[in-house]
Amino acid sequence: MPQKKTKRRSAPSTLKTKIPSYLFVKKSGIHRKGVFAKRDIPEGTRVIEYVGEKITKAESERRAEKAAQRAEKKGTKARVYLFDLNKRYDVDGDVSYNAARYINHSCDPNCESDTIGGHIWIIAIRKIRKGEEISYNYGWGVEDYKDYPCRCGSPECVGYMVAEDDWPKL
Repeated sequence: MPQKKTKRRSAPSTLKTKIPSYLFVKKSGIHRKGVFAKRDIPEGTRVIEYVGEKITKAESERRAEKAAQRAEKKGTKARVYLFDLNKRYDVDGDVSYNAARYINHSCDPNCESDTIGGHIWIIAIRKIRKGEEISYNYGWGVEDYKDYPCRCGSPECVGYMVAEDDWPKL
């Protein structure tokens, strides 16, 4: 009987799989793992590209639902690494070669995301000091916000991982 072929989610041979030399991943006080600066990073720097598998919005919804179902069975929270690319596509960053997936949310972030030429970049919005954890505001809406508590620890923390524009709604 022929074996079912499974999709491999490893790095394409043309894609570098290591984290940039000026960053490192380690245990984070915010959530499990985080990305940290090995040296000072100037404001405006493209810190790291958020990479992964380019998928349709429909596939993105399917994967998010599947992750939610798995988490519900286990009694845990779903972990998804889906990032909006454009109106038709998302990037599923749940791949071994995407160190940017370890960047945590903060209500007082030092970076923001921006899509430039079909690539998702995490960009420094202020100078980042050596040893500082890289963070950005995930920009999530207020739907189900209570399911996503924030642990950033900043004095500006609103308690949930929501976009700053939605803070007044909390």
